[in-house]
Amino acid sequence: MLPKIPIAHLPTPIEELPALSERLGGPRLLIKRDDQTGLAFGGNKTRKLEYLLAQAQEGGAKLLITTGAGQSNHCRQTAAAAARFGFDCALVLAGEEPEKITSNLLLDRLLGAEIVWTKPEKRDETLRAVFSQAEETGRRPFLIPYGGSSAVGASAYAFAIRELSGQLPAPPDWIVFASSSGGTQAGLVAGARLFDVKSQILGISVDEPSPVLGSRIADLTSEVTDALGEKIAFSPEEILVNDEYTGAGYGVMDKPEHEAMHLFAKTEGILLDPVYTGRAAAGLIDLVRQGFFSPEETVLFWHTGGTPALFAEKYAKIIAS
Repeated sequence: MLPKIPIAHLPTPIEELPALSERLGGPRLLIKRDDQTGLAFGGNKTRKLEYLLAQAQEGGAKLLITTGAGQSNHCRQTAAAAARFGFDCALVLAGEEPEKITSNLLLDRLLGAEIVWTKPEKRDETLRAVFSQAEETGRRPFLIPYGGSSAVGASAYAFAIRELSGQLPAPPDWIVFASSSGGTQAGLVAGARLFDVKSQILGISVDEPSPVLGSRIADLTSEVTDALGEKIAFSPEEILVNDEYTGAGYGVMDKPEHEAMHLFAKTEGILLDPVYTGRAAAGLIDLVRQGFFSPEETVLFWHTGGTPALFAEKYAKIIAS
């Protein structure tokens, strides 16, 4: 068993979505609420940080370093975990520093994180430089990869599958969610194999083409099973990724995300974000309308969080329209 520091509020609840299902004329719909993991507005990264912080503690680290976009949910949750457990935290954020500090970035500042801005194409180079400087100055850094998507971090979602199987009398036929760095999907796929859960695991890509994301996830899934003591080789063909909903690119909100967010809010009172869950829900809605799922199937939407993005200036006016 991998070492773990309890952080998340688990198990996260599973709720029926009867009004949404009726509105869409689709199958039985459920939602798994990982937006309620409890760490600084929650989200899926909190599960991963339980294992990553334990790894950092075992290595004697004092400084957590990670990276993401300017409004990264992962960085916000890392900053919160660092503050709670006595680590320093440095965040390498890709993009230009905005004039107004809002949503996730505001929380990063509130939580005491050091922030280094860099151009997107120089993100990895800057990350290495920040880590090297921290090592040279004796700050004992620990590097958490983009999205927390190492084998150790992704293992959290293998255990999340086991949690899910204990909450329902039978597993859902499909599990649908936002997939980007690949760690959540790798963990879910590994967990389904290791704990004999027969659900189909379908990631809606937020930004990457299916072949790229599928290959990355297959490799990481194999690493997860190895970390959990039973190495299984996975091929990209075994990873289900749909890249038809990437739209105009990462973080660009359009009509499908707008509709999905309003539909979830107005039928079930559930808030989605414009970058991840809004895009994944848009894919789910379109697949239901296409008849991709049969009427007798049960489909679970795994809510991965991202609530603070609702308050980012670039999205607020669009969402309110």
